[in-house]
Amino acid sequence: MVLKTGSNLGEVSIANGVISEIAGAVATKCYGVVGMASRNKKDGIVNLLKSDSMSRGINVFIEDDGVVVEIHLIVEYGVNINTVCRSIVNRVRYTIENAVGIKVNRVNVRVEGVRVD
Repeated sequence: MVLKTGSNLGEVSIANGVISEIAGAVATKCYGVVGMASRNKKDGIVNLLKSDSMSRGINVFIEDDGVVVEIHLIVEYGVNINTVCRSIVNRVRYTIENAVGIKVNRVNVRVEGVRVD
C-alpha cells in the first residue's frame, strides 16, 4: 500500500516500507530491545531477525487520517518491559510524524519474546 498526501503544489506518495524502515530503526535503538521478531505462522515460532531486515517485524496499516504501526520485537531479560514499550511508542510516533509528516494514530508494540544473554 502507498500513503498519499497532497497539496495544491502536487502529491507525495510514501510506501509502507519507508514507514516500516523508520519505525524499525528507531525501535532497535531503544534501550532493552534485542531486535525485531518474526513469527512463523505455520509453527508459531518466533525468530530474531537480522539488522538488515528490520521492516519485516513491522506492519503498517493506513487509516482515515493517519497510520497505525505494529511492532513485533524481542527484549532483553531484566528490563522493565512496560517502560521500554512506552519509550518505543513515543519515539516511533515522534520520528515518523516529524520525518514523514503524517499523523500516527497508534503504535502497537508486541513483545514476542525475552532473550537472556
